[in-house]
Order: sequence, then structure tokens, then C-alpha cells
Amino acid sequence: MKTILLPTDFSKNSINAIQYAIDMFQNTNCDFYLLNVQKASSFISDDIMVMSSSTTIYQTLISAAKKSIDNIILKIKAKHLNDKHQFHSIVDYDNLIDSINQVSKIHHVDLIVMGTKGASGLEKVIFGSNTVHVMQRCHVPILAIPDNCKFNGLHKVLFTTNHLELYGVEELKWLKDFNSLYNSELEILHIKDENHTTYEVFNNEVIFKNHFPHANHNYIHINSKDVFDIIKKHIIENHIAMFAMLSAKHSFLERLFTRQPIETFGFKIDIPFLVLNKKENFN
Repeated sequence: MKTILLPTDFSKNSINAIQYAIDMFQNTNCDFYLLNVQKASSFISDDIMVMSSSTTIYQTLISAAKKSIDNIILKIKAKHLNDKHQFHSIVDYDNLIDSINQVSKIHHVDLIVMGTKGASGLEKVIFGSNTVHVMQRCHVPILAIPDNCKFNGLHKVLFTTNHLELYGVEELKWLKDFNSLYNSELEILHIKDENHTTYEVFNNEVIFKNHFPHANHNYIHINSKDVFDIIKKHIIENHIAMFAMLSAKHSFLERLFTRQPIETFGFKIDIPFLVLNKKENFN
């Protein structure tokens, strides 16, 4: 049984991410938790004008969001009729990151699936940059789904590493799961740049050999300023269906986020982007 968290701001993109997750795990027993996080700033003056005197802002926000999630679940059940899937609704009045981390811990979430592009101004919530913040600060693996991306199998998954960290099998579990579920071909892109000379290459290669014996390995030495362009080119030329990285201190992912505007990295990749976590991130 997989436990999947689906944050939603009710935008078209977040609904698409929910649909992607349902299609991806159509043959897997799953508990799906649909989460909407409200905050006081979402409540505008026009809303206050139509409130009854006996209704609190909190009650109004939570009630409306709960109804919206229930409607989404009803539509999903009517469309898919999948007895492998169970759905639960959660509405929280909190900071987005804190809420996701708390829900993930309470319900033992295995994976977060969310959209990567912002809602329009009409929805009152900007979701795009939030996705990148979730990648950086949440404690569970995250699968970010680009706008309008539809599930069409996972024939080839690319995992990129600079070997600054020693990997554990548990941290790479989703790569194994996707291989098992979809017979995905795993391609590992080993990147070395001019800024780092100490690598865990040998130890990591032992792990890959033992647990991913059929993976394809590519080794490149590049200038760090060209990293993003090189990865993007590799994704296109090799018809990659999903891109994966490890999130850890001084990791390749952290350096990319630091060097790129947060919108650039998350929004310009048009395939699902899987962010895995180091064990220390759970402490």
C-alpha cells in the first residue's frame, strides 16, 4: 500500500497533478490524501462583506475548501471506479511547508505529487514557487508534474549525480519501485565539474551495481555553469520520461536551486521531476 499526498490549490495545474498520480498508480493499492492549505491572506475583503455575523473567517475558509476537495474526490471516483484507491480530504489553516511536513509525518506519506506551475490570480494562491520551496524543505520524496503533463508510462528514468553524497538503498527506493511497476530503464548521469574533487563514486557505484544491475551509466566532466543546459539537452536527446535527483546538503540539486532563479529550474522541465531525500533530512 502506497500513501500519496496530493496538495491542491484547486488550480488547473494542481488538478492535473492529481490526475497524473491516479493514472500512474492505477494498478497499485494507494491511500490518496488531498490537502488544501488555507491562510488568512487568502480571504479578501469581498468575502468578508458577504459573511454572516455568526460565521468566522476560519469556518468559512475551511468549509469552502472541504467542499471543493469532496467534489474533486466524487468526480475521480465516478470516472475511475478503482477499488485499489482510497481517498481522504484534509483542509489545514497553516503555513504550506509546515502543513505538508505535519501531514506527511502523521499519515506516513511515501510520496508527494504536486504541480509545478502557478495558479492564475483568480485563485488567490500562487503555487509555482511553492513547489520549489516544498522540494527544498519537505521531508518526503516529491514528484513535481509540469503543466499539462499526462501519464504515458515511464519507459526511461534519468538519475543525475555528482557523487558528493554516499547514497543509501532506502533513499533510492522510488527508483527501484518505478522500475518494478513499469519496467523502467534507469539511466544514471554521473557529473563531475571543476568545483569539487572529492567524490563517493566507488561506493555509490557498488550500490548501483548491486541494486540496479541493468542501469546505463554516462560520465561527463563539465563546467558548472553549463550543468543545466547539459541536463536539459540529455533529457531531450534521450527521450527521458522522468528526471530524478537527490536533495541533500551541498548536493547538485541544492547548487542548482542556489544558482538558478527558483522559477527557472522548476518550470522549464517539461517532464516529471522526482526529488529524493537524504536520511538526515528526516531528523
